[in-house]
Amino acid sequence: MKTKPLFTIILIAVLGLIIHKLIFFILVVKTIEDNFIYSIPLLYGLFSIFSLLIVGVLIKVKERNIDNVGYTFLLLTSIKLVVAYLLIHPILKASLHQTPLEKINFFIIFIYFLATETILTIRILNNK
Repeated sequence: MKTKPLFTIILIAVLGLIIHKLIFFILVVKTIEDNFIYSIPLLYGLFSIFSLLIVGVLIKVKERNIDNVGYTFLLLTSIKLVVAYLLIHPILKASLHQTPLEKINFFIIFIYFLATETILTIRILNNK
């Protein structure tokens, strides 16, 4: 049970990446995607690592004191938000043809993993 949320993150990340790449393969010209500052697999990898760290810490916090899980989630999510801002800053400063698509792409991946972490945190809190 302890590692089930971690496997869920890996599964959701792989499925999300496959679907995302499939959508880009169908709808977006390859040269646009090639000019992104951060590739789609790189973003999925980074946000997967963030999510695995956050949920792993939440599992450990739950073992010690379940009352602190929510606060820990808020703290770790805030730290992740700062790191995400630092990552997106070069994209925000760029004024290239693909920049609007890259911004949308980044935020979709960010929100996808944030929703996943939130759902898993709710499950952790409900399994007393």
